[in-house]
Amino acid sequence: SALAWLRARSKVPIASGETLIGLQQFLPFLEAQALDVVIVDAPWNGVWQSMKIAAAAEAYEVNVACHNFYGHLCTMMNAHFCAAVPNLRIMEVDIDRIAWDHELFTHLPEYDNGHLVVPDRPGWGTEPVESVLREHPPLELHGLIGRKHATSSDRSEG
Repeated sequence: SALAWLRARSKVPIASGETLIGLQQFLPFLEAQALDVVIVDAPWNGVWQSMKIAAAAEAYEVNVACHNFYGHLCTMMNAHFCAAVPNLRIMEVDIDRIAWDHELFTHLPEYDNGHLVVPDRPGWGTEPVESVLREHPPLELHGLIGRKHATSSDRSEG
């Protein structure tokens, strides 16, 4: 594996995996000792699969990091995942968000001295505000992939 070759020669820790889905896709990298840090995308893998990936990484003495550039809901999901993972290295947080992002959810992530506070509310610790979501529909009509790009005039029709 190219990453194993690079890791053997690098003084910089090698982290990758944010596009991998499922434990089976991570195993070749762990078996090849190609990574210092496995980057897990918990929202795409789901919590159960992400925990399996983290456990496998721990067996190979590899840390995990959370991939996250999706916004507040995924930050809350990752907070719970990170709290349950003994081999956590770091959690990515996207701070460059849309101007009305703080209106989308009932509770925002809270930070204390640079650390994310794990919410103690039910579920992920926040809920979407559906009325705000309806005020900001997707730019694509009738789905997200392979459809005609919506224009501002299309939005007013819907």
